[in-house]
Amino acid sequence: MNRTRKTIAAVGAAAAVSAAVALPVTSAFAGHENTVAKASLNGKKEVDDTVKNKRIVGDKNGRGQAIVFGIDGDPATLCYSLIVKKIKTATGAHIHEGAPGENGPVVAFLAAPGDGTAADCLTDGEEGKFAEGVTAAEILDNPEDYYVNVHNEQFPGGAIRGQLSVVD
Repeated sequence: MNRTRKTIAAVGAAAAVSAAVALPVTSAFAGHENTVAKASLNGKKEVDDTVKNKRIVGDKNGRGQAIVFGIDGDPATLCYSLIVKKIKTATGAHIHEGAPGENGPVVAFLAAPGDGTAADCLTDGEEGKFAEGVTAAEILDNPEDYYVNVHNEQFPGGAIRGQLSVVD
């Protein structure tokens, strides 16, 4: 599948998710063999490593959803869609390696959902998409080891965050 078609597929997935946020994610991806993971994002999940009690440092009103998925037959591609609301304009978004309540390194660079939505596909070897040495397969093989967060000017360390989990 070429890059344009992958991007169109990701944008289509984002539109479908936007239209059916309340519907189970599994129904949209039934019959596929690819990994599908989701994360519910909010400001309460952002933490500050420098504070002993790891106080909440994100936007207390912010909410969002991320869906990360593979493309059948293409282990080198990871696609995603992001929907955010009740935060100021997003300036960045990433997938990080890390457990809930712990900060970790950026492993994938996502488009900022400046207008509230973003979607794209990232392919191994694309410049500026993955941290050095990271592959799409690593993330898709163990999505629960990763989290998604979205940044803005008000919360440069992260406005909202959510741990990925596999959709059955």
